[in-house]
Amino acid sequence: MKNLSISAIYFFIGLISIILLNQPLFLPGFISKALIIPVLVILFLVNLNPGKNRLHTLILAGLFFSWAGDVVPGKNSIITNRIWLLIPVIIYGLVLVFYLYDDLAEMKLPVIIYAAVILTMLSGAINRIEKVNRKSYYLVLAGAILFVISDSSIAINKFSHQFECSGIVIMATYIVAQYLIVTGYIYQVRTAK
Repeated sequence: MKNLSISAIYFFIGLISIILLNQPLFLPGFISKALIIPVLVILFLVNLNPGKNRLHTLILAGLFFSWAGDVVPGKNSIITNRIWLLIPVIIYGLVLVFYLYDDLAEMKLPVIIYAAVILTMLSGAINRIEKVNRKSYYLVLAGAILFVISDSSIAINKFSHQFECSGIVIMATYIVAQYLIVTGYIYQVRTAK
């Protein structure tokens, strides 16, 4: 049943990615494409333990490089001329995972995969630079940053240590993040017409 559910999610995301392939709006297509391989990795890891077999580890590494190929190269990439924009995102992700790692227990893999997904979303927001109007760009970017802060706060509060007013921080950043992302998207669509 678990395999069937993950497979359904995988093909659903793949279908969305195909539908958005020739759309002028960059971010939804980027995110859907970036999610394809992580879902496949989850399917792989649910069924096989890469640590017990060298071939499994190689296949997992191949999936990672395939994902990197989907997200990094091409005309929509900021890697080619603005790699410095992604350095803070990568550093933040590594620091967060390193900080939480010992407290995650059996949740290590899901948390790492989810961290990769939300940081890919943030990278997609950064990558909209010079592709959309300035107001849309900054609204969505601010929303994506707040979304990462909200989910990071959830992870720290749940797995590492609970902090005072965590519920307020989590919900306030989440609410503002969603508003900014949607508003930024609206500005993008209106100016594209």
